[in-house]
Amino acid sequence: MRIDKFLNSVNITKRRSVSQDMIANGVVLINGVVAKASKNVAVGDVVTINYLNSVKKYEVVQIPQTKSTPKSLQEEYVKEIS
Repeated sequence: MRIDKFLNSVNITKRRSVSQDMIANGVVLINGVVAKASKNVAVGDVVTINYLNSVKKYEVVQIPQTKSTPKSLQEEYVKEIS
């Protein structure tokens, strides 16, 4: 699954366009490398998001099969590292 779709599917961002803007501005990294919107995410990857005031790291646990997942099930797909 593409990183922009993944961030939206697991409720890290509210809209896919927000994910695409974050990726275009270089604040999303996959395994320490700046990501492009077309980059695919795999189980075990570490996604880092550099917000203005903080840095969040997520480990990909599972790839969702549906377009969106309930926020209550977010823990099944990503694990927040820091």
